[in-house]
Amino acid sequence: MEEKKYYFEVSYSLFVGDEEEELMEQTEAGKPLVFYTGVGMMLEKFEQNVINLNEGDEFDFSIPCDEAYGEYEENGVIELPKAIFEVDGKVEESILFEGNVVPLRDSDGNRVDASVVKIGEETVTVDLNHPLAGEDLHFVGKVEKKREATEEEIKDAFSCGHSCGDGDDDCGCGCGCGHCH
Repeated sequence: MEEKKYYFEVSYSLFVGDEEEELMEQTEAGKPLVFYTGVGMMLEKFEQNVINLNEGDEFDFSIPCDEAYGEYEENGVIELPKAIFEVDGKVEESILFEGNVVPLRDSDGNRVDASVVKIGEETVTVDLNHPLAGEDLHFVGKVEKKREATEEEIKDAFSCGHSCGDGDDDCGCGCGCGHCH
């Protein structure tokens, strides 16, 4: 029997840190986080903590870093030739600047997001770690809406009208639909 999938809207605050927690992100009033369960949109442990909640229920739980985005890996900070960021022989400065997240491809052709750490004359230092790597996550929030999801709406949520709609999980369109990489 296939597991039920749910449509959720949650408002939340995400805190990180040990003794003195720091507010990392928060939904805006009237703009909850929308997601479907069972389709890989959220961390598995996040889903496990909210799946049995009902509309109106509040939550307060933590996810240790090893069950979230993993430990911070020092070898995830690498130097790349600046030339790989050139388009038509020129570096696009509106994209390549310190602090920006740039899409890269690994040796298997998978998209990997990297944060630009430093730009040198010939090299660019990037950090391949997730921004929350090494952090325990503490979520406090409320389930605003919950209902059973239909396969049709889940399919629609992952369809951007580009080539990913035909089963290609990697159309590269950059539409932000959550399905394209």
